[in-house]
Amino acid sequence: MKVEFHTRYLKKRFPLRISRGVYEGGDNLFISVTEGDLTGWGEMAPSPTEGAATVAEGRAQLERFCAGGLHGAIHDIWARAHAGGVGACALAALDMALWDLRAKQAGMPLYKLLGLARRGVVSSLTVGINPPEVVRERVPLLLARGARALKIKLGSASGIEADKAMFAAVHEAATGSGAVLRVDANGGWTLEGARHMMGWLAERGVEYVEQPLVEGVEDQLPELFKSRALPIFVDESCRFSSDIPRFAHCVDGVNLKLMKCGGITEALRIVATARAHGLKTMIGCMGESSVAIAAGASLSALFDYIDLDSHLNLDPDPATGAPFVDGVTLPADRPGHGGSLNA
Repeated sequence: MKVEFHTRYLKKRFPLRISRGVYEGGDNLFISVTEGDLTGWGEMAPSPTEGAATVAEGRAQLERFCAGGLHGAIHDIWARAHAGGVGACALAALDMALWDLRAKQAGMPLYKLLGLARRGVVSSLTVGINPPEVVRERVPLLLARGARALKIKLGSASGIEADKAMFAAVHEAATGSGAVLRVDANGGWTLEGARHMMGWLAERGVEYVEQPLVEGVEDQLPELFKSRALPIFVDESCRFSSDIPRFAHCVDGVNLKLMKCGGITEALRIVATARAHGLKTMIGCMGESSVAIAAGASLSALFDYIDLDSHLNLDPDPATGAPFVDGVTLPADRPGHGGSLNA
């Protein structure tokens, strides 16, 4: 197999502010794996919390691993790379490229290769933390794009009253649209703040709350869970399938991301483990283009909730293959996962 690396700068159309900071764009690493006349594509969005803080770090990890050759089944390659210290976000790029290549070799869309349906689940479009006046301008743009669900980032450093003011602006701007409202606090609340906000948001029709407490205080989840006013999903607290058993009794669902878990191979295990524990499932994204989003969308039939929208906030998207149709990020109906880097 021939392995090549490509770097592209992904500029966000609108900077995304969450509880941990603001993101305007950055370099992503793309990997192509070619065998014969077919090429599979993968993508890494660097992250210091997911094993590779920069494109250079992720590329170095992958070059060292690939130098030994890509032999065996994809699951075996994944296991060797993970054990060999390849960071999750870098491994995700290799893993999705290999799945893309295998599906192309089979002449099948990836979702069909995995035995899944091309089922459309509404994807949330994200509303970052902003002053109310900005939100009132931003929300109509998302609705005009076809949004049927909005994920509202809360957990503002300015406190709960700022969260309430921003949410009220979103609620007002979305009234009459029929859009479902969801909230992601990105660990920005204390236990008492989370309990209060979840009750307040439940009264305003929110569907669920994601990561109300910061990663590292999972011991507080049972207390929050027993009196919860809304379903609780964990995100940053869950990276691999092995994480799930320790908090399965005190959450309603898990949000996996390919960059956190190392790609499609582990994503399938996370879904199976979550289902075995009676949990709901969600797939989200980081700062990804249509390549990684297409890979995630290929799994969409497995999830109760979907948040695959980062490619829609790029100016421009350097890749293609993840169509957004009637509020749904659809898996491509052609061989592979459908995503590829533009020339």
